[in-house]
Amino acid sequence: MIVAIDGPAGAGKSTVARALAERLSFRYLDTGAMYRALTWLAMHRGIDLSAGEALAGLARTEPVVFDTEGRVTIAGKDVTSSIREQRIDRMVPVVAKHAAVRDVMRERQRELGREGNVVIEGRDIGTVVAPNAEVKVYLIADREERAKRRMADRPGIGADALATDMRWRDEKDAERMKPAEDAREIDTTGLRVEEVVEKIEALVHERTAAA
Repeated sequence: MIVAIDGPAGAGKSTVARALAERLSFRYLDTGAMYRALTWLAMHRGIDLSAGEALAGLARTEPVVFDTEGRVTIAGKDVTSSIREQRIDRMVPVVAKHAAVRDVMRERQRELGREGNVVIEGRDIGTVVAPNAEVKVYLIADREERAKRRMADRPGIGADALATDMRWRDEKDAERMKPAEDAREIDTTGLRVEEVVEKIEALVHERTAAA
């Protein structure tokens, strides 16, 4: 089974997806970490981040790997911590904007998804990466709540910079991100992680029973 979780920055995707995967004993696939890992590797090797085809080639030859604990490896390097650095934060959008890069990443995501029993979170999972996912969820939250969560996740970034980053991300997401027609929308504003996980777990059990 594939559980697809989509939504804007700060809606709670990563935290919820990780907790849900643990609850269900599923694998957890953080698609954002894949772009971060590629960004890290490109910067490490001195590759021009504006060169889309070169980055796509790098993504193809050095696929991102996740272990059973969710740790992220690329080119034989464990980059789980490194990809959360502020310098990576700033450059990920530059890498992710390339259509050639997204094509390679989506194919890798589909490859990992075909292994089954996985929770995949991102921005276009239910519509593009895994349109046949058995359970699709679209998380939302009001902007103030999303900003607070992002601040907690990125304490090294100032409030003004964070607000600008979120506004930019929302504008970019609006161009290509929308809920799948069969996705269940959940507003996470004011909800504990456990409550959101329970809602999605119930959908998983409903789908399993129906099958």
